[in-house]
Amino acid sequence: MQETSTEAAATARGGNPWLIVAVLGFSGLCVALMQSLVIPIQSELPHLLSTSASNASWVLTSTLLGGAVAMPVAGRLADMFGKRPVLVAEAGLLLVGSLVCALSSSLVPMLAGRVLQGVAMGYIPVAISFVREVVPARVVNAATATISATLGVGAALGLPLAAWIAQDHNWHALFWVSAVLATAITVFSLVALPHVRDAHAAHLDVVGAIGLAVGLVAVLVGVSKGNDWGWTSATTLGLIAAGVVVLFAWAAFELRHRDPLVDLRTTAARPVLLTNIAALLIGFGMMAQSIVVPQLLEMPAETGYGLGQTVLAAGLWLAPAGLMMMVFAPVSSFLLTRFGGRTALALGGAVLAVGYVCAAVLLHAPWQLALATCIASAGVGIGYAAMPTIILENVPLTEAASSVGVNSLMRSVGTTIAGAVMAVVLTSKTTTLAPGLPQIPTLDAFRLCFVVGAAAAAVGAIVAMLVPRRVRRDEVATEAEAVPEAAVH
Repeated sequence: MQETSTEAAATARGGNPWLIVAVLGFSGLCVALMQSLVIPIQSELPHLLSTSASNASWVLTSTLLGGAVAMPVAGRLADMFGKRPVLVAEAGLLLVGSLVCALSSSLVPMLAGRVLQGVAMGYIPVAISFVREVVPARVVNAATATISATLGVGAALGLPLAAWIAQDHNWHALFWVSAVLATAITVFSLVALPHVRDAHAAHLDVVGAIGLAVGLVAVLVGVSKGNDWGWTSATTLGLIAAGVVVLFAWAAFELRHRDPLVDLRTTAARPVLLTNIAALLIGFGMMAQSIVVPQLLEMPAETGYGLGQTVLAAGLWLAPAGLMMMVFAPVSSFLLTRFGGRTALALGGAVLAVGYVCAAVLLHAPWQLALATCIASAGVGIGYAAMPTIILENVPLTEAASSVGVNSLMRSVGTTIAGAVMAVVLTSKTTTLAPGLPQIPTLDAFRLCFVVGAAAAAVGAIVAMLVPRRVRRDEVATEAEAVPEAAVH
């Protein structure tokens, strides 16, 4: 087959399209791995950092907050200054954050390092938008599906990897390993990613970035800590209310700004808005299994329904689910090419819902839960591949990365809400094994979590079907090839 203009241009620059996809995919996987890096040592962090359990919980929360704020900001910077420089900068931040954590034994520097590791999550949406500029149009869907899958694969594989490292080595080794990975990402991004003229003249909306960060952090902290602080406490309600007020003020400011951080008019367009709502619901569904299934696997067998697995064993049972997202990348590509993003997104939500229905029934053995999570993860993989495809088909090139960043933010918001909802459900139905022992969730509580996850995914599938159908896909393909030919030098 004759080489396409895009592929010829990339090759002329010394950039093999498949090498580029491999670098972006590997980098995305490593960045996503940071989400689950400290989960195996979460219960030990108060002792390791000489702090309280409440303070230690911020080690996980800080990464989530850093990623939520960084994704739309990194996307906007990529649209302004070019995607390759931002990808290299994100990899560098991951390296710095990993080194800070590796050298830390107290809370404050650990939190600083974990925030930087979270900020590196901005790499993934920028990588997704970048791949459409540097690979042939005929393989764009396959490349997008592969890179999108790394978000789930990294998070799933991080748990057993981190459990193994923490079990057999000093806990600082977790961060030394992440530092090695970050070094590899930085080098690969510098060497293998081509220079592309994709910068667009604009001014950075600093006030908008600060407003978005303050509003998001306030809301997400209130939601994520609500179960610990109490949902009716003044702190929880005050933070959420203050965050909402700031976000409304931020939106009003953005609508009047000449170069907004996020173009809300573009975001409000029906295809983009509905895709972002579906992203929130499917992100909710993905996180539900990440929270509930490990707890059920590790619950003592003496309960009668717990499966008595170690942290490492639980991680290994969950690993196939992460790999399933990568295995389904070619399937996602076929669905996107044959039926379009709208249908693929709806199908992904439906498969995710089926996976949760199976989990509500198949929870009596580790292999049963592993099967159910594989089905759910297949749905997540399809959905995650479809979302950026729909977004990029419906936004201007000058806002490609920032729009994908907002979509990734909506997934992150969904995962945060899922964490809060699942905590409420699991603490609403509890029992004790013996007097004096702590309360534990009942089997009905776990089942209810799966039902809630299935409902969220099903609603996400319905919302996806409301996305307008693409009419002229041939024009989109022509434009996708024409732009990179003019952009790559």
